Amino acid sequence: MCDYSLTGLPNRLAREGEELVVHRFRTGSVGLASPADLRPADPPPASRRGNIWKRIVAFLAAPSAANDVCAVCIPPGARLVLSSVPQKVKSKWDVTEGTRVLFTQTTAAAYTYRDAFLMPNGSTVLLQCLPEGMRVVVLSLGGLGDTPTAPDRNTLIGAS
Repeated sequence: MCDYSLTGLPNRLAREGEELVVHRFRTGSVGLASPADLRPADPPPASRRGNIWKRIVAFLAAPSAANDVCAVCIPPGARLVLSSVPQKVKSKWDVTEGTRVLFTQTTAAAYTYRDAFLMPNGSTVLLQCLPEGMRVVVLSLGGLGDTPTAPDRNTLIGAS
């Protein structure tokens, strides 16, 4: 649903029809976030005027935008559509704009990355291996009986 490394961050459940973006959080882990949460805020008025020392103090006192980003959690079995897919990803995993994928978790083990996309060709790609900026649209959050079985660890792409 949300990798263990994102549990210390603000988080919420995704909504059907929502567009999300692959983002590297302040923890260093990759997850999904709302594009609206990633837009830079207007600089505070104090940073626009005043002498250099006032600007430096305002800069250092301003909250980091990265700390405010909410991780969006996806349940296993959710159906997603890929968009803004870089050419490298298209070639590497044989996907295109509009490819439908299934969200899955590769293991129930603690302290391990487990969030992944199950591709139409059967490969499983860890969310940690996806590039920042790639987007997905949540088609459905799944339901009972929609949860895919965890793949064999040997079939994982990006697993070490």
